[in-house]
Amino acid sequence: MPDTYWNHNVHYQRLVLKLVPEGCAHALDVGCGDGLLAGKLAAVVPSVTGVDRSAAAIELARERQADNVSFVAGDYLDGVLPEGKYDLVTAVAVVHHADFHEAMDALVRLLAPGGRLVIVGHAKDRTLLDVIVRLTGQAVSHVLKLFHGGKGGPGVPAMDPTMSWGEIAQEARRMLPGCHFRRLLLRRYLLVWDKPA
Repeated sequence: MPDTYWNHNVHYQRLVLKLVPEGCAHALDVGCGDGLLAGKLAAVVPSVTGVDRSAAAIELARERQADNVSFVAGDYLDGVLPEGKYDLVTAVAVVHHADFHEAMDALVRLLAPGGRLVIVGHAKDRTLLDVIVRLTGQAVSHVLKLFHGGKGGPGVPAMDPTMSWGEIAQEARRMLPGCHFRRLLLRRYLLVWDKPA
């Protein structure tokens, strides 16, 4: 499915797709919004579920629904999804909308044994380095947006993160031993963790 607009989250969807584990049969996109990433996952995963607490977003997502994608209006934190089912759980710009520890616990419960968690997240600037990276990313973002025609996509609920980049990296490594954490340029981080089988 081609991108119909561009923003920081859409920019990193290709990276998410590269991290789909081999043999993945069931994928879950948490905070799926209008279903753009879920549709892309459906091209490489036999069964995909998208979940979002916004009923309006789910309506948009269902308009682009492929045969092997289903969408659920609900909150992943509230037990609306089966635990231990998904070989891949993705969460793009979602985790900072909840308590970090509660979010991690819920996402881990949704993963099947041996499954992979892929988070593209957002954090709070606290240091001079954070500000320098943000300003550099803003310049790159402006160029990329122009390159993609300036289309920003549908409006989505925004929330400022409360945890810093360092706090998230520290807590992620404590809660998810062996995880890989990497800061990305466009005000995002990548967190990848494989659940023990």
